[in-house]
Amino acid sequence: MNEDTIKGQWKQLSGSIKQKWGKLTDDDLKVAEGNAEYLAGKVQERYGVTREEAEKQIKAFQRDHNEMRH
Repeated sequence: MNEDTIKGQWKQLSGSIKQKWGKLTDDDLKVAEGNAEYLAGKVQERYGVTREEAEKQIKAFQRDHNEMRH
C-alpha cells in the first residue's frame, strides 16, 4: 500500500471511500486522514473481515482509482 499516494489524494478519495465502504463514518475518515493502516483496521472492524482481506480491498481500491486517473 502506498501511504504517500493515499495521503496526497485523501480529499479526492474520501468520497469514493465512503461510497465503497458505506459503514465507515465521517469520523472514521477524519481520524484516518490518509493513514492506510488505520483505514484497514476500520474496514476490518466494520465489515468483519480479516486484516489481510481489508488490506487487499484497500490495495485494489487504490489500484482501481489510479487506473481511472490515467
